[in-house]
Parts: sequence; structure tokens; C-alpha cells
Amino acid sequence: MTINVLYAGSEKSWPYYGQYLKLAFHQRRLDVLLKCNFSDSRDVDYIIYAPNGPFNDFSIFSNVKAVLSLWAGVESIVSNQTLTQPLCRMVDEGLTEGMVEYIVSHSLRYHINLDKQIFQQDGIWRHDTMVPKLARDQTIGLLGLGALGSACALKLRALNFNILGWSRTQKKIPNISCLSGDEGFDKVIKTSDILILLLPLTKKTKYILNSKTLAKVKKGNQRIYKSCLLKKIKYLNLKLLNNQIWPITLL
Repeated sequence: MTINVLYAGSEKSWPYYGQYLKLAFHQRRLDVLLKCNFSDSRDVDYIIYAPNGPFNDFSIFSNVKAVLSLWAGVESIVSNQTLTQPLCRMVDEGLTEGMVEYIVSHSLRYHINLDKQIFQQDGIWRHDTMVPKLARDQTIGLLGLGALGSACALKLRALNFNILGWSRTQKKIPNISCLSGDEGFDKVIKTSDILILLLPLTKKTKYILNSKTLAKVKKGNQRIYKSCLLKKIKYLNLKLLNNQIWPITLL
């Protein structure tokens, strides 16, 4: 029996996804009709979906068995009131590995003050301008200990950083100090030299970094108060930064 699958991602990505999805179906010996459009929505069995696709109303698909997300993050999908079908979140080891590498790279960038070293490439040897800290003397705080946050925490801990992790519900991760609740959140904010934000974007996490929370940050030297890696700019209300100088990396 043929399985009708509707591709509902971006039109631009269709040539790429179409090619590899058809190949994957064939390799698994599945009889699948993959299309970008079906004349009768009742014929659709499964939807391969991305929020930047052509629609966001699932109510017309009365016979759909499941919606398969092309995105790892589903916070913008689960809030859709028309979605009553089961939602499958994409899990890809490559996405996790890539995020971990990106987080670790920028953490090391701030740890050794790499930007200063790069901009001092003027031919003058300054052997006494910077005394590098060791990783064991630096605390990295992670807000969010889901799949990505946990993986990043473990990798950074392997480099000998002190790790403070925070999540809304208490987590247990080997060799990681896991905190929760308002008190735990404040501790991470106040004691971290580098702050990494990997929380899903929800009503509770939007603008979680604001004038009130930023006022609690650990003061560094006169030039840099905090190194902050953000998953989405919506977590941070830039208007509330006033005159503080924050190196920020967007993920």
C-alpha cells in the first residue's frame, strides 16, 4: 500500500530534501509517494514539516498519522493550536556535535581572550600584556541542560572548566553541578565567567536575561563584565544593557 507523504518545508529546500528523502524511502523498501501538494488533504498520511513551510494549519489533515519536524527545536510548533497529530522531533547526532563544537570554540575564544590576541597582530611582541588563566580557574554557566546543554557541559568539563548547569527541573549529570529554581538561576548568573544560554524559547524564557538578571552578573575587569553565548536574540532585551560592555555570540 502506498504511503502518501506531504513535504511542507521551505520551497527552496525541496530539491535537496526531495532527493534524499526519496533515496531513504527506496533504501528501506517503502512504497512512498512524496509530494509538495495533494489535491485532497484527506489523502495525506504523514507530513514532513518545517515552520518556514507553506502552511501552519494542520486541522485540514484529518487522516494524518504524524507530523515529522525537520527542525530539532519544536518550540514554535508545539504552540500551534491546530496541531492535534503526534509530533516527531528530529534527532541528529550531527546537529548535537556541531553545536558542541561551536560552543566549545567560542568558550575557548573568551577564555584565552583570543580577540585581543588577533587584533594585536601588528608585529610588536607583547609577552607581558596577558596572563592566561587556566580552565580550572574559570566557571562556565549553562542555562539549559537538555540534550544540547548536557552534551556541551560534559565536553567543557572534559577540558577542566568548572561547570554550573541550570534547568527548571532538577537534573543529574555526572561530574556536573546541576542547579534548579530561582536560587540556582541566581547562583549561575552571579558566579559564571562565561554564560551559555541553551534554553528553548517559551513565554517563560523569553527575555530571561533582562535588567534585573543582568544586574546580578559577576563583575570582571573594567572592560568586560561577562561573556555571553545566546541561542536566540529574543532571550535578551538589548535595550536593557545600558552602558555595560558584553561580548556576545549568537548561536
